Amino acid sequence: MFEYEIAAARNADLIREADAYRLVREAEKARRASSRSQEPERAVREHRSRFARTA
Repeated sequence: MFEYEIAAARNADLIREADAYRLVREAEKARRASSRSQEPERAVREHRSRFARTA
């Protein structure tokens, strides 16, 4: 019975840890999306002049 209680406690710890990790990732994603919507769009750089034309 003791091993079952340890396993149940470990399972609960892992679930809490996963929830915290998920929350942090969602916050980072939301922060990135918010900062992207506030800054003006960037110009696309032309890379055609960097490469030689092929035959």
